[in-house]
Formats: sequence, structure tokens, C-alpha cells
Amino acid sequence: MSITRREFIKYLAIASSSLGSVLSASQCYSALLPDMTTADRHSRIIPSSGEKVPAIGLGTWLTFAIDVDDENELTSRITILREFLARGGGVLDSSPMYGVAQEVIGKGLKRIGQHEGLFSATKVWTTGNRQGLIQMEDSRLLWGLDKLDLMQVHNLLDWETHLPTLFSMKQQGDIRYVGVTTSHGRRHDELEKIMRTQELDFVQFTYNMLDREAEKTLLPLAKDRGIAVIINRPFQRGGLFNRFEKYPLPGWANEIDCANWAQFFLKFIISHPAVTCAIPATSQIEHLRENMAAGYGRLPDAPTRKKMIAYIKSL
Repeated sequence: MSITRREFIKYLAIASSSLGSVLSASQCYSALLPDMTTADRHSRIIPSSGEKVPAIGLGTWLTFAIDVDDENELTSRITILREFLARGGGVLDSSPMYGVAQEVIGKGLKRIGQHEGLFSATKVWTTGNRQGLIQMEDSRLLWGLDKLDLMQVHNLLDWETHLPTLFSMKQQGDIRYVGVTTSHGRRHDELEKIMRTQELDFVQFTYNMLDREAEKTLLPLAKDRGIAVIINRPFQRGGLFNRFEKYPLPGWANEIDCANWAQFFLKFIISHPAVTCAIPATSQIEHLRENMAAGYGRLPDAPTRKKMIAYIKSL
């Protein structure tokens, strides 16, 4: 049997009558909705500047690749953006590779009329210096911002050409931070080399409860080098839900204020001392709220992280 995240609380209410180790429905509900007016939202320091960003951001891969002429689709994504900003915002990550995602963001920000709390992060995804400059300016115009916060070299494409340009843009005040990205666990050896030799502000790569290779070298190296870390694919593009959502959370999940699997997965990620933020993508307002709630409440310590991994392995 498979259930959705939105069915989870209902499932727990039923299952708790026969499974003593499962959270009660009331416990689950209270964990899902922490006191947002008093609870501190978890934030992390960007080592190169001392600036803080929220530990839970928002990605736009696939979820913002819509028909921009479809008003219903566009309105639904603008609702996501509005809610994201209303809850304090944070890192909003996109790329020219994501189709019309940047156009959707720009239309949304224009309709909302403000972007307080937004940390804009996008990428250069082309070859050659001239094409890179053109693409980056196109991105800025699509977002409708005077300046983008973070520009990243997407999947290390022509990084030898782009990084000197980005460092120059940062020095001139055209962007605030420089980074590089990978995903799906690819090209870690090359990424390690770049991290060791370049003065990066940010690095972005994949890390989740099943894809933990980054724990060996990349995460410790980022901490040692003072590089902020953005985590993509925190849910394996939904694969973690497909695999584990049919199971109940462990009874001790309430000890780290987890009401659902999304929060379980995200709190594992952002509790790593080298991680700056995770950027789960969603097109559903309910899922956005669940994800952002992971940025509140208690986080797992090192022994609890081990217990989380053991529980996942037992399923």
C-alpha cells in the first residue's frame, strides 16, 4: 500500500491504535504546526561573509517548468512564492537549464510586489565567456532584480572560463557570492579539486538519507575551507517518499519535532554541521508548508542521526 504525505496524519491516527511505537495523531499535528510566532527558524552562517540564511530554501527544478500562458499553473506557482516569502523566504534556487522557471519567478515577484527575505540563487549554464555574460544578464532581467545574490557554475560546465568572470563580477558588486554545482553524485573528484583550489563562497551538491557519499570528503572539506553548502535533491526527486512513505515514522520522531517524512528527511540533512541549507522543490502549497516547518523545532544530534539511518535501513 502507498500513501501520500497529505494522508500521513490520517494513517498515523489509524495505525497508532495497534502500533505503540508510532506517533499519535495529536503529536503528529502539533509537530507539523510549530508555534511559528515564537519558535526560532533555523538559519546558518555563510562562512565567507557572516550573513545568515534560513536552513530550508526552495528549489525550482521541474516544479516551475510550466506553461507560463496557463494562468492557473502560473497562479499556483506564484502562490508558492508568496507563501515562501511570507514565511521568511531564504534561498530560492533556479537555472537557465530549468526551462521557464526563471521567467515564472520573475512574474511571481512582480505580482507579489516585494521580495523581502529573498536570497536569489541561479546559475550560468553555457560555454564561453561572452555567452556566459549574456546568459547571466538574461537571468537577472528575468528575475527582475537589480542584483542577484549568488551565481553558480551549473554542473561545472566550462568552470575554468566562468569562475574568473564570476570573481570579477563579485569584486565589481554585480553579484554577491560565487559558487559551483553538481547533482546526482556526479563529478565529485573534479568538484573536490575546485573546492581545494578556488575561493568559493558556495558549493551545491546532492545529499540525502540514501545518497550519503558527500559525507566522506565534500562535506568535511567544505567545513574546513569555509564554503557554504546548498543541498539539492533532498528527497531524491520524490524517490524517498516512493520508497518509505508507506511506513510509519518511528515513535521517537516527535523528539526531533518531525510530523512527516519530509521533515524527517530534511532535518537529517540540515543537522549536518557543514550544511548551510537544503532546497526541496515543490508545486504544492501543503508540501511547502511541511518542508518549511522542518526549519523549526529540535534537530537530531549525532547519536540521533545514526538512529535515523538505522531506522531507514531497517525498512
